[in-house]
Amino acid sequence: MPERNIEFGKYGARGIRGHEAVARQLDALATFIATPITTRRGLLARLHYLTRTEHARATAREAGLTVTDRTLKAWLEERRSPSKRNLEKIESAYRTVRRQNVARYLLLRLTREGRGTRVEFHPLNQSQVPRTRQRAVEYRTLNVRHWDRVVRAWAAGDDAALDEAWVNDVVVDLGSQWGEYEFVTAIGFAA
Repeated sequence: MPERNIEFGKYGARGIRGHEAVARQLDALATFIATPITTRRGLLARLHYLTRTEHARATAREAGLTVTDRTLKAWLEERRSPSKRNLEKIESAYRTVRRQNVARYLLLRLTREGRGTRVEFHPLNQSQVPRTRQRAVEYRTLNVRHWDRVVRAWAAGDDAALDEAWVNDVVVDLGSQWGEYEFVTAIGFAA
């Protein structure tokens, strides 16, 4: 794509990629467990979520939590504690399973029976860029009706697919200036 930014931040502009801001917003809508995994309550909440059904257990195994049922039982009964590496695996599996479980609901919520969701693009921060190099970038809004590829890529945790879906399905609809919104300070939408 001709308008992809190659040297973003060269003159002091600050921001994040649009797909990263969308992923953060979708994560906020997914409402993950707020208690940290390092606490007993947070660990037990995640383990219960991952082990309450056979489907959840299978999905957790696919997501990388490959411990035996005996080990899981020992963790749940507080006879043993997971290692730091296993805590990371539990957290990763939990987030993956939660995203997959919530994706269908979020897709319905965002498409709103074809009406879509209004998305706010907050432009990149140019306060550190010399005046002669600043672009005229403004706050924009867009009603997004097609969320399928975006939500699917987010649920799979595939950043490259999420970036491609976000740029090709959403950002290009901003018109000829879509390249100015590849990097943003924030993306906002309330679904």
